[in-house]
Amino acid sequence: MAPAAGRGALGLWRACNWLMGAFFALAAFVQVNDPDAEVWMVVYTIPAGLTLLVGLNPLVTGNFIWKSVSAIHIFFCIVWAVGLAYNLLLHTKQNILHEEEGRELFGLVIITAWLSLCHSASKNPVGGRIQLAIAITVALFPFISWVYVYINKAMRSSWPTHCKTVI
Repeated sequence: MAPAAGRGALGLWRACNWLMGAFFALAAFVQVNDPDAEVWMVVYTIPAGLTLLVGLNPLVTGNFIWKSVSAIHIFFCIVWAVGLAYNLLLHTKQNILHEEEGRELFGLVIITAWLSLCHSASKNPVGGRIQLAIAITVALFPFISWVYVYINKAMRSSWPTHCKTVI
């Protein structure tokens, strides 16, 4: 890879991390009126901090503390996601995005996917073209989803009040 291309790819990787850091911070912020806000604020604040660190210095993913915190968080998110998925499988009555647990599950999946992507980039922060394309796609997905949900009033109509009143 040419040096200019390497700098461009590194810039894209950093931008994706800043975007995801902003998403996780915003996701933590919108939890303020959720019945279990404290838990979800922590769940989103940890990846926000880890991701913003990667945006500042992509090589931080090789740091023992960064790797340990991210691995532990990924583990808990996976365990929680499996439990939510099982609960949804048994009790879902409508589209899972209309269910509180379905939205929580998607949040955990996004956290797990992003932190796993960052974790795998510890040896080569930019990775290959495929890894960078995945990073761009994953970084844009939450924002596109939020815009879609914001525009789709029918989808939001069945949501509990605390989900309708933040943003």
